This record gives sequence, C-alpha cells and structure tokens, in this order.
Amino acid sequence: MRIYFMGICGTAMGNAALLVRAAGHEVLGADSGVYPPMSAVLADAGIELHEGYDSARLAKLAPDLVVIGNAMSRGNPEVEWLLARRAIPFTSLPALLHDRILARRDNIVVCGTHGKTTTTAMTAFLLRENGRDPGYLIGGVPQDPPTGNHLGLPADSFVIEGDEYDSAFFDKRSKFIHYAPRIAILNNLEFDHADIFRDLADIKRAFTHLTRIVPGNGAIIFNGDDASLREIVEKVTWCKTLAVGIGENNAVRIADFSENAAGISFTLLHDGVEWTKIRMATPGLYNARNAAMAAVATALACRSAGFQPASGSSGMGILPMFSEIPAQPALQQAVAIAGPLARFRGVRRRQETLVSTPALTVVEDFGHHPTALAETLKSFRNRFSGATLTAVFEPRSNTARTRTLQDDFAAALSFADEVYLGPVNRAEKLSAEERFDAEAVTRHLTARNLRAEAFATNAALLEKLSASTLPPDAARPRAVVFFSNGSFDGIIATYAKSVGVGRE
Repeated sequence: MRIYFMGICGTAMGNAALLVRAAGHEVLGADSGVYPPMSAVLADAGIELHEGYDSARLAKLAPDLVVIGNAMSRGNPEVEWLLARRAIPFTSLPALLHDRILARRDNIVVCGTHGKTTTTAMTAFLLRENGRDPGYLIGGVPQDPPTGNHLGLPADSFVIEGDEYDSAFFDKRSKFIHYAPRIAILNNLEFDHADIFRDLADIKRAFTHLTRIVPGNGAIIFNGDDASLREIVEKVTWCKTLAVGIGENNAVRIADFSENAAGISFTLLHDGVEWTKIRMATPGLYNARNAAMAAVATALACRSAGFQPASGSSGMGILPMFSEIPAQPALQQAVAIAGPLARFRGVRRRQETLVSTPALTVVEDFGHHPTALAETLKSFRNRFSGATLTAVFEPRSNTARTRTLQDDFAAALSFADEVYLGPVNRAEKLSAEERFDAEAVTRHLTARNLRAEAFATNAALLEKLSASTLPPDAARPRAVVFFSNGSFDGIIATYAKSVGVGRE
C-alpha cells in the first residue's frame, strides 16, 4: 500500500512513518516545513518528502491512503480536497497504528500526565535487555533503546506511548483508545490539555474508557499513590490490577529511596518481600516510580511470552501473579529483569545534561506541567546540594500559556532559588484575561524571597541570564534548568555553547 503522511516531520508522525515502511508499505509525505532532525532520518530511509501542502500535487501522487496528522485542521488545502473529492480514503495516525501495527500484537500502552516517554523507553529497553525483540514507538529521541521506533517480532510485545490528547480534527477520542492494550501502565492523572478537556473529571472519563478495553488476560499497572487513578482502577473487575508506589498499600512498593549527584537507588518490595534493588543514573523519585512500573511490565510481558527467570533471578517474585498464563520452558540463562536499568541513559530533553562542570550545570527538560517542574526541582536539590538553582521556564503548551494552572506553576517554581520567565508563546492569540500572567507570577515569587524576572523576548532573557551566570564561579556553583516543550527560540543551545560546551 502507498501511504501518504500529512505532517510527516513531527516526532510521532515520522517514527510512525518509519514503522509503517518497515511493515512493508511504500511511504511518502509532506510538511509545512521539511525540517530536521526527522527530515534527515526520513530522507536517509528513502522516504519521499514534499514541502508544504498542495491539493493538485496530492491528486497527482494518488496514494492509497492519507494519514492526517493531529496538527492538521480545516482550511488546509489537502484536507479540503480530501473532504470534497472523497477520491482517497484518509485516517488518523492512532487509527493507522492500530490497523497496520497493533491489532494483533500484545501491546504495552504507557499512559499518564507525566513520564510517558521515559517509561516507554525504559520498558522497551528492559525487554530488549531481557532477550526479547519488542516493537516500540517512543514520542521522543531515546538514548536507550537506540532508536525511537522498531517493528520487532510479532510474537513479542509492542510498547507505545499512550497520549490522552485527541486523535485528529475529525476524531476527538484520546489516542490511547486506539492502541488495544494488553498491559496498560497508568503513571499519573492530573488536569492538563485545557484546550480539549473541560476539567479533571473529563480526563478521568477518558482514562476510564481506556481501562474498559484491557482484556481479561491483561493487566493494569498503576500509580497507587495517585488518588485519581485509584478511584478509576478500584472499579476494574475484569482484569488483573497492580498498584505501584511508595505508600504501604501498594502491592509493589518503592522503599529505601535515596538520591545524590550520581543518581538514585531504591528497593522494590512485592507484597512486603524484597523483589529487587535498583540503582540508576536517571534522577528523581518520579523516575523511580517510572522504573518500577517498567520493570513490572517487563516481568509480566516476559512471563506471557513464556519466559520464567531461573530461581534466584530478580524477576522471579513478581511472576506468580500471572501463573494462569501458560508458560513455555524457561530460558537456559537466568535474566535479572530490572538490573539493566543501571545502564539506562534516558531520553533527550528529559533532564538532559548539556553542561557539567564543578561551577556550572546546565540541564534541558521537556517539563511543561506544574507537577513535572516541582518534582524535577526537588530532585535537583538532592543532586546539586549547595548550588544556586535557577529555573528558566517558557509558557508554551496550550495549557501553560493560559492562566488555568498559573498558581500551580508559581508554587512549583518556588522550589528554585531564582526564576526567569520567557514570553508567553503565541500570546497574541489569547486575551489578556486568559493569558498566563508572568508578572503576577514574578510578584508571587519575589514575595517568597526568590529572585524572579519576566521577559518580553527570549533574547532579552538570554542576555540577562548570561550576564548573571557567566563566567561560572567555582566558589558559587550553579545549576540552570530550562523547562520548555518547544525550541525556546534556540537560547538553550546558545547558552550552553557560551561556556564552550554544546550538544553531543
């Protein structure tokens, strides 16, 4: 089949295009700007790329199917031609993934307000390290596993990031509804995406719908410390459920957590009995929970595929929960399920260290929700004890750029010593009453004895930040963390390079 992707250079669309090509289809596509890094990856794979959208060109290309990306809307010339002529069938990306990749796979779907990308990468990495060949689609650029997409073996699991955002302008269901989970990982549930969800109850409804399509021989692994998720999962009677967290009422409990500059360590208990100890460089209690859920999902997927670790392996304790699943003979060599996490290197732009010297550490993070900012800053207090902690935040996502969570952002940023706020992205599209009020946030922080300043341009922010932090002073070490789900107008790389260190 000849499949055409609209918006092909986005991370999710590009990785999905590569997956579909690996599945044997001819792939081509277009984007408003054929831009790197995905454009280079697609071109290297031999995928035909077109700049901009042109209905006459689309008619001439005559694909068998068009995949309309989530960023497309009415008014796009190719969308209008497809609707008017009805000459070529079209679909959404999530529906395509279900129909062409996921329908006959045992899928592990990773969902939640935060941590989806990292947990998806951890789960795929652990499965590979434990001798499986899973398929996966990761909504970022992982360092482990080595690519963002892989078809894997049909007999093995497929791990996919389950976004709750809508599927397309013509399909307002959450993407994860299409993904046919055998195992659903629910990391957390908070209000976000104010542009499509009315309130927290609206998001809970979407997650409830997801739980209803997990089969009887599947499982739901969830954050037992999250009251919203407990409320949803307590109503599930049709499949196995497993609570993971730090609270005493979790079946799998994180104990003895500690963090320092080298990383984190903790013990996982299953029903009060030690299952395994984990040490890893990936920071924060939130990543301990991500890792715990990835380890449990890996153990269950390996058991379902017929693998039983030999006696004494760290994966043994968790597997009897699914003793009703028929097992094949055990592998000849015991495999420690969670041990490889010590080698896990993380995902680009998720607490990615760009500069590391005794005087200055610069970190880039994809954080764009108050809880994510707060947890990262609290982790940095442990990692960079004694250093001045500088938070640089760009209000860019469809929710962050509004006042919906403004008070929560102010509370989260108060975990820093000083705060620099960039301009609100696409501010002209919001009224003054609904727009994120950076000046109000700075007044709140200043009243709490923090140094805080808002800037009209990112260029002005960069100039002030550089003047106050460069050159680095070893006598006054500093950790600077940039929070943005976008480009921040390139100032992150510019700042890092100003001290002689850039991206790898």
